[in-house]
Amino acid sequence: MSAPRVDLEPSAPGFSSSLSPDDFKALFRGHPGGVAVVTADAGDGPVALTATSVASVSAEPPLLVFSVSALSSTSEAFSRADTVVVHLLDAHDLEVAKLGATRGVDRFAETHRWSRLVTGEPVFRDVRAWVRCAVVNRMDAGTASVIAAHALQSHIARDAEPGAGGDGLVYHNRAWHRLGDHSRVEG
Repeated sequence: MSAPRVDLEPSAPGFSSSLSPDDFKALFRGHPGGVAVVTADAGDGPVALTATSVASVSAEPPLLVFSVSALSSTSEAFSRADTVVVHLLDAHDLEVAKLGATRGVDRFAETHRWSRLVTGEPVFRDVRAWVRCAVVNRMDAGTASVIAAHALQSHIARDAEPGAGGDGLVYHNRAWHRLGDHSRVEG
């Protein structure tokens, strides 16, 4: 038996219909995302944002992508930055995740939390892992920019053994969650 045919009504631009922003947000509220904080400095001082859009694309060459909303106060800096640092967080890094997600604060005011790499990029200290990347492409996508970046250098401070629960941090249904052995559904 074949799957039922779904007539997709295309969406803007040039399409006749589209999901509403609220329907689209509701759809993705139920889809958990790993939590990262991305930092950059395009010459005007460091910026940071919390992102659940980070995804690996290729291991050879090592590429990842993330998106930045045009509404973000950091979007202009990310549009000019040649390099970024993507911090891949776990539950021990919740305060850094919250800091990157809070509007209207100086995310770099607490100087004990961060430093600069020898190459100049801002990096938060004591996070699970970070990767320094060169921006290789940008694409406008609706009200966001998708940024593709080539991994150049990394540091892992805390890593779980393969197959172990670890302390992964995810954002799901407007809340932070810790992954671990307790959340495993299958061996």
